[in-house]
Amino acid sequence: MPALTTSSDGFLLHGEPFRIVSGAMHYFRIHPDQWADRLRKARLMGLNAVETYVPWNLHQPDPEAPLVLEGLLDLPRYLRLAQAEGLHVLLRPGPFICAEWDDGGLPAWLIADPDIRLRSSDPRFTTAFDRYLDALLPALQPHMAAAGGPIIAVQVENEYGAYGDDTAYLKHVESAFRTRGVEELLFTCDQANPAHLATGGLPGVLATATFGSRVDQNLAELRRHQPEGPLMCAEFWIGWFDHWGGPHHVRDAADAAADLDRLLSAGASVNIYMFHGGTNFGFTNGANHKHAYEPTVTSYDYDAALTECGDPGPKYHAFREIIARHLPVPEEPVPAVGPKLPPITVELDRRAPLLPHAKALAEPVRTEHPATMNDLGLHTGYALYRTTFDTAGDGLLHFAGGVGDRAQVFIDGAPSGVLERERHDETLPIRVPHPGATLEVLVENMGGVNYGPRIGAPKGLLGPVTFNGNPLHGWDCHPLPLDDLSALHFTPATTGASSEPAFHHGTFDIGTPADTFLALPGWTKGQAWINGFHLGRYWNRGPQRTLYVPAPILRPGTNDLIVLELHATTGTRAQLTDTPDLGAEID
Repeated sequence: MPALTTSSDGFLLHGEPFRIVSGAMHYFRIHPDQWADRLRKARLMGLNAVETYVPWNLHQPDPEAPLVLEGLLDLPRYLRLAQAEGLHVLLRPGPFICAEWDDGGLPAWLIADPDIRLRSSDPRFTTAFDRYLDALLPALQPHMAAAGGPIIAVQVENEYGAYGDDTAYLKHVESAFRTRGVEELLFTCDQANPAHLATGGLPGVLATATFGSRVDQNLAELRRHQPEGPLMCAEFWIGWFDHWGGPHHVRDAADAAADLDRLLSAGASVNIYMFHGGTNFGFTNGANHKHAYEPTVTSYDYDAALTECGDPGPKYHAFREIIARHLPVPEEPVPAVGPKLPPITVELDRRAPLLPHAKALAEPVRTEHPATMNDLGLHTGYALYRTTFDTAGDGLLHFAGGVGDRAQVFIDGAPSGVLERERHDETLPIRVPHPGATLEVLVENMGGVNYGPRIGAPKGLLGPVTFNGNPLHGWDCHPLPLDDLSALHFTPATTGASSEPAFHHGTFDIGTPADTFLALPGWTKGQAWINGFHLGRYWNRGPQRTLYVPAPILRPGTNDLIVLELHATTGTRAQLTDTPDLGAEID
């Protein structure tokens, strides 16, 4: 029997009335050495549960290899820490998670099949998910409430009503959990929309809703759909995420707290999305694509109750006061703001140009026409394509099918232009100085679409390339995941400014490690690593202007900083600052 059950109007935990007051915090967006701190702060705000998605694409990047359950992905450790803090867990294992996460959490090896029907009863999809559960669930069974663990509920799919109407598929996902020993309460989660609730739900499975405002209206809609049982907002949106080139979204703390009070006053349970957002480290951010492609920024601060670096923000204090009106909160001091490093200037005085180092980073694949990143087996990162021109002169370089997602073009090493998926660019005017000139195209995967029908859209060069209508043949395609930079050979930088894609290296010394933020004024676009830890993408397009540096990746003494600058920098200095800058705010 599950630990968490339902009555006509609420939850029962081990037979006693229980109100879920939960907060979302994704273990894979937080450094594991900070999990305990964030979970303690969740309890001190008055939460009795935390919620997390489970990203299939990170746990199973290779279907033939053992599941990855270490480091950022050590989910069993996260569950042990949650239980030690006295918190229950709501688990959302997908298969699809959205979450503004690369490809919505679906693995690249699966979505590389252009004919597969994602999130459907297509046997190719359901069989792959079944095999994933066969590997994942044995590691999680000891942490289910039935075994004395913290997991009291498991979600079936995620907002499926906004995507499809394949009830047989939803039933398969439900059965996949049950037949593998999951006894805990199952629930679905959809926007409080009659059509979404109808197509995203299952008989006998608790329906929950997602919304951030109009509390009374949305709860009434959920009650119309489900006349009996608990009312629960499984995603109470208290902030929002940002796209490159857009504003930084915030929500007034008093406004969000008033809606939280309305939820709790109505007797509803709630999962605050997000309690702590964290960071899209490395290449893990997703993207939206409705009318245009819009990649998500590196920060997932979400204007949450805990900031990206884990400090209590205005919502933390406001929500704690609201929760205390309805449930007991711990009689312990509210956590203080964490320590930060004092400002440091880092001189990046060594350099390794990218284009000449491409072969050292990855052996090329020779193809007649450019291969997509999917065809190269490249899940994230960059691909460099190289060929030569047979003729010279002015003309149009045409990319049939466009690029996914952003391409920099070089002729004999000189920058010749940029094409972007978001602008639907396909053609570039160029000048070829002589026959045999080298064409290089560096394509960046800016993040897989995480919502809607464009999940799995291919990356790289998406068709043949022509110059003045004549196809270019014979390509060297270098897959560049940039997961190992040890082959780079750095030499002293001879000038301060740089105008070619290059890795820049420098060191800095610290005493006691503490959180800090990397600022790159005068730099344009690229990636950053500290001590081998991939912080993520920066871009002067904004809104985000700093990258969060978690204290655990730093060490006393000398630390290494590597920056990949794709365009130009006016100097060789980076700054470590004690204050984040996520951009101009918009409510």
